[in-house]
Amino acid sequence: MIGDFLTWFYPTTKSLHVISMVAWMAGMFYLPRLFVYHAEAATEGSETAETFKVMERRLLRAIMNPAMIATWIFGLMLVFTPGVVDWSQGWPWVKAAGVIALSGVHGWLSAQRKEFEAGTNRRTGRTYRMVNEVPTVLLIIIVVMVIARPF
Repeated sequence: MIGDFLTWFYPTTKSLHVISMVAWMAGMFYLPRLFVYHAEAATEGSETAETFKVMERRLLRAIMNPAMIATWIFGLMLVFTPGVVDWSQGWPWVKAAGVIALSGVHGWLSAQRKEFEAGTNRRTGRTYRMVNEVPTVLLIIIVVMVIARPF
C-alpha cells in the first residue's frame, strides 16, 4: 500500500527533492562566504558584526535547516519507492556517504554560527574560504552518482 503510493507520487517526490536540495545547497554555498566576511571585516560588537549575526541566523534557521530536512524526507521517500534504488550497486552507497558528509558540514557550519553569535569565533576568513569548497565537491560527487551511476 505504501509502495503503491510512493510509486504514484514518485514524480512529485523527485521534484520536491530537487527543489529542496537546490535551496539547501544555496545556503551551503552562502553561509561560509558570510563567515569569511564576518571574520575579516567585522569587529566584535560592531553594527556590522551584529548585521552578520542576523543574516547568518536567518539563513540557517529559515532556509538551510528546513531545506536540509525536506531534502532528507523526500530523499528517503525516493529510497523507499520500489524500483528506484538498487543497493547491490555502488552508486547509492557513495551518494549516501556524500549526503551524510554534507549533513556533517551543515552541522559544523551551525556550530560555527553559534560561535560567531557568542563572539568566540577563532577561525580566519581563510579557513572559511577553504570550507566553502567542501559543499561543491560533495555536490559534484552526489550528482555524478545519481545521474551517471558509474558503478
